[in-house]
Amino acid sequence: MIGVVAPSSIVERDYLERGVRVLNAMGYRVRISIHALDRDGILAGDDAVRASELRTFFADDGIRAIFGARGGYGCGRLLPLIDFAAIARAPKIFLGFSDATFMLNALVERAGIVAFHGPMVAMDFANGLSRRSLDHLARVLSDGARGFELEARELLRPGDAEGELVGGCLSVVAAALGTPYAPRFAGRVLFLEDTGEKAYRIDRMLVQLRQAGVFDQVAGMVFGAIRPVDGSEQERALIATFVAAQTADLKCPVLFGVEAGHGTENLTLPFGVRVRLDGARRRMVFTEPAVS
Repeated sequence: MIGVVAPSSIVERDYLERGVRVLNAMGYRVRISIHALDRDGILAGDDAVRASELRTFFADDGIRAIFGARGGYGCGRLLPLIDFAAIARAPKIFLGFSDATFMLNALVERAGIVAFHGPMVAMDFANGLSRRSLDHLARVLSDGARGFELEARELLRPGDAEGELVGGCLSVVAAALGTPYAPRFAGRVLFLEDTGEKAYRIDRMLVQLRQAGVFDQVAGMVFGAIRPVDGSEQERALIATFVAAQTADLKCPVLFGVEAGHGTENLTLPFGVRVRLDGARRRMVFTEPAVS
């Protein structure tokens, strides 16, 4: 049984229903939050209600996994309203990305559980996922997929490294800095991706992470896609230039172009498990299973 909640922006019924049909076709039963289609301005309902639904679904023994309906904005507002100690006592799968990056890293840090960066019901599932993405998701969530590898398109900095994987949407990771819900970076592998940003904003956020000391702490870095706001090749090239410049002097391996996040196949990444970066092969290798 998969529970579907809407912790962020408003959800359109048609997209939600299309996404649920895909989950049903994969063999899963689905229970949708009764508040999934609520609206409060741009948000999928009042903060207290959205947080209450998350708490309820985490506490429900009949639900084995919780999938986010969509991203957008709003998940970070719920963090002070979540009982992470209760989640730690009865852990379960939570899957999402984009704005759900707030929740993913908080679950790893404050509940001590694995959280899953991957497709969302009324977004990726509704719009269509590749067979590889669906098969990969099912494998990671069912048998943990120890030893699976993901290939990066480019190697920006050579070397090998190992550490727990954290991160997610760059703009959200940057927004979490200085809060009690930011991930710890020391000795970890940092994954970053984003979409809908101007190149200068990507550079500004990377500079923020550098100046906050994040890049000096991490064991390695992996970038997914970073899509410019207008999709232009000029902006895309400028983003690539900024990423290369901001990581050029790092002494840890840096991979770029893993098929995870916005604008990709969005292959599921378990956060909070150890990965090994193999620079020579441009591979991220998961060295422990994500589920038991």
